[in-house]
Amino acid sequence: MTSVLEKTTLGGQTPAAPRSMSAADRKRRVRRRLWKIGAWIILGAVLLVTLFPFYWMLRTSFSTNGALPGQSTNLLPADFTLDAYRRVLGLSTVSDSLQQGGSTASINFWIYLRNSVVVATVTTVFQTLFSAMAAYAFARLRWPFRSAVFALFLGAMLVPPIFTTLPNFVLIRDLGLLNTYAGIVLPGLLMSPFAIFFLRQFFLGISTEVEEAAKIDGAGYFRIFFRIVVPMSWAPISTLALLTYIGSWNDYFWPLLVGQNENVRVLTVALGIFRAQTPNGSPDWAGLMAATFIAALPVMLIFALLGRKVINSIGFSGIK
Repeated sequence: MTSVLEKTTLGGQTPAAPRSMSAADRKRRVRRRLWKIGAWIILGAVLLVTLFPFYWMLRTSFSTNGALPGQSTNLLPADFTLDAYRRVLGLSTVSDSLQQGGSTASINFWIYLRNSVVVATVTTVFQTLFSAMAAYAFARLRWPFRSAVFALFLGAMLVPPIFTTLPNFVLIRDLGLLNTYAGIVLPGLLMSPFAIFFLRQFFLGISTEVEEAAKIDGAGYFRIFFRIVVPMSWAPISTLALLTYIGSWNDYFWPLLVGQNENVRVLTVALGIFRAQTPNGSPDWAGLMAATFIAALPVMLIFALLGRKVINSIGFSGIK
């Protein structure tokens, strides 16, 4: 009998009986569950609204132009075919497209893709480099009117880009750089106020002890920046490069103004012109959606792989 009692005690005390849940506790638990269910429903609805246009783009790209008007409410592809993708990638002739019920509209996809890659890559490399150097100067160097100049840069973020489009266009025209790669990339080549602000916030959080030790060893500012600061700041710098590349890849209005020549025409502008081609009396919706999906696919894949890294770096920099 004693051994049984010893087994049922803990520290010489009898365990307390479980307290029954009160009515108020049950109501609170039910209320929390309802709020959680409602939040998931709202999140699912937002996700559906966000992703449905991408699905509709895919559905249209796998359809035949002649069958689309009669099946505008059907969620499945109308007369499933890959003709639009073959036509966009230059894998089928006009006669083959007409036999499949396609269109005679064409697009030099690979040339425009090359132009977009060149413009986005050059803009990203130079803008990220110069913005990082400027941000480091604002964060670490001591020079007259530093705060005033930085406030001026922040004020530039409040100016809508459309206000500077006309002066930039006149300048590029007077320099004779219309229909050139230089004319497209020059306005955003050096730096941007957002990029400087983004990296400055991170540089301010880096400890100065390592930099001071490097100064004692005789390292200059450039060596400290490239040998110490850049390796320590690789995550936000790569995040900025990714955001810059996406923004440059998706840019439309400025390349439309200064890059009308086919040799420098970027993919976003080419898609707009492809939309205007109506050789059969109606837009080639299947070909347009196929070209749009292929053009957006690289950026979508990059962001899907590095999206968490981008969000973490933005949160660490204190940007809301």
